Amino acid sequence: MLDVIMNDILGTPAILVGLFAFVGLLIQKKSTSTVLSGTLKTIMGFVILGAGASVLIGSLNHFSKMFDHAFHIQGVIPNNEAIVAAAQTSFGTSTAMIMVFGMIMNILFARFTPFKYIFLTGHHTLFMACLIAASLSVGGMSGTPLIIVGSIILGLCMVIFPAMLQPTVRQITGSDDFAVGHFGSVGYYVSAKIGKLLGNKAKSTEDIKVPKSLGFLKDTSVAVSLTMSLFFIIIALFAGSSYIETQLSGGSNFIVFAIIQAITFAAGVYIILAGVRMLISEIVPAFKGIADKLVPNTKPALDCPTIFPFAPNAVIIGFLFSFVAGLVSMFILPLIGLKVIVPGLVPHFFTGATAGVFGNATGGRRGAIVGAFANGLMISFIPALLLIFMGDIGYEGTTFGDSDFGIVGIILINIVKLFGAV
Repeated sequence: MLDVIMNDILGTPAILVGLFAFVGLLIQKKSTSTVLSGTLKTIMGFVILGAGASVLIGSLNHFSKMFDHAFHIQGVIPNNEAIVAAAQTSFGTSTAMIMVFGMIMNILFARFTPFKYIFLTGHHTLFMACLIAASLSVGGMSGTPLIIVGSIILGLCMVIFPAMLQPTVRQITGSDDFAVGHFGSVGYYVSAKIGKLLGNKAKSTEDIKVPKSLGFLKDTSVAVSLTMSLFFIIIALFAGSSYIETQLSGGSNFIVFAIIQAITFAAGVYIILAGVRMLISEIVPAFKGIADKLVPNTKPALDCPTIFPFAPNAVIIGFLFSFVAGLVSMFILPLIGLKVIVPGLVPHFFTGATAGVFGNATGGRRGAIVGAFANGLMISFIPALLLIFMGDIGYEGTTFGDSDFGIVGIILINIVKLFGAV
């Protein structure tokens, strides 16, 4: 039963979010048809979001393979899913227990502290639970103390990080209906601060004037398709027709393959935005029931793509400049004795795009550029530092990607080791 609850219910983000919507609608004593419709649409919105992410990730994986072949770079590609999967043999039970009790702690903190947020990004909850379990173990903790301390820390992360971002989220959305629950929060926070310091809020990325002859670029899908086509074609030329046609495209012309993958990327973005709109339109009213009855005045903390529709231009700008920062970092890291972190397209897209939106909210176009670039540096250098400590448990080949994982991991390992020494 615990396995079913952990893996099939709590481990499935769409069902987890759907359950919150279901409970919220029941508490409000909505009709059976409204409860059923709201629950299914909430789950459907999350499934659509996930489907879009899968389409996008499939395209980015092809890009990564072409990039690696073209430039023959050996290094570590941060991947949350990979390291969590690898760590399950050693930390599976503690990860599961920390996740379950961490979610309970999240509700308690939201009920009895000023941090009124319920973290609904299920896969990031799992990733952080695993990171905490591994970090405390490396620091020397085990057994029941590890579960108790880990659950408290996870619960704190699930309310503090959304609270840290909420002032900027209000600027982005123009409301206070929901928060961002995604463990790249430090990168987004830094982006907003740098944007405010160096940018000009009045000159938004969304106000970029396009000549009438290029009016079609106002359509986000078209703009993304053309931008990514340029990137894919350039990398395809460096990778070479022979490699692409024999290893990736199944014999199709390598330029045609590159263009199709670019358009596939744009399709993934389009699907994500559609899923986000459906999710928000259902989860926010449903969540009001939970907030009013069980945990007053709380907000749902949702995955980072929920803010993409508020600044589509900043999404693309943020992704591009975060990735550029990753490329720059790749050449700096070995000079200071750290392992090469090969920029992964998936983390740079999701966290870079989000950092671009945050930077734009406080500093306009310049804020989006500089803020996203800072995020790209962070998700390159922080994983390289975390890799040093994670090496203690034998997972040198990969590491956690997003900024919060690295910061929490490094702090926990050193604090627990310090107390152990004392």
